[in-house]
Amino acid sequence: MFLRLFSWSWLRLGAAMLFAAALSGCGYNDFQRLDEQVKSGWAEVLNQYQRRADLVPNLVATVKGEASFEQDTLTKVVEARAKATSIQATPELINDPAAFKRFQDAQGELSGALSRLLVVTENYPNLKANQAFQDLRVQLEGTENRITVARNRYIKAVQDYNILARSFPTNLTAMIFSYPVKPSFTVANEAQISAPPTVSFDKPAPAASR
Repeated sequence: MFLRLFSWSWLRLGAAMLFAAALSGCGYNDFQRLDEQVKSGWAEVLNQYQRRADLVPNLVATVKGEASFEQDTLTKVVEARAKATSIQATPELINDPAAFKRFQDAQGELSGALSRLLVVTENYPNLKANQAFQDLRVQLEGTENRITVARNRYIKAVQDYNILARSFPTNLTAMIFSYPVKPSFTVANEAQISAPPTVSFDKPAPAASR
């Protein structure tokens, strides 16, 4: 009886070791590691997008101080921010291509609206001389740079994960344990959207239409 129990214990231990080895060989542990890297990268992307969204109200309030400033430009920034922040960026979003695209498009709209806002401010000498506006502009450009870095890291993490999810035999592990291919930032004008808005204050500003 004792020998049978002893043999059974060793068989169970051996089976567990073989199962662990099989999981390791089929990429299960790699999926765990890369999935965590993707989640971490996504969290940083969201953190930087939130940082930018938090800057917008102060930026808009400062620009409103210029009474003649084009209200349509400000309205588009406010609307784009509202749209971008209305999308609930849950962890599940990175596994939903349709939801991810909506989030990405909304952030792209805000990037474009902010870029146009900064370009238009060239027509307003009072804004250029406003220290509060200058400080906000510097913060915004710094945040855009951080967004670019965070997005690039996320793209690399997703690329590594998706290669594993699509390759044989690890694609079988992906199907068994539900590790789907993840969406990434793939807009046609990716370089334009991810570039920080820049404004030159060296040239004379054209006369503003009044």
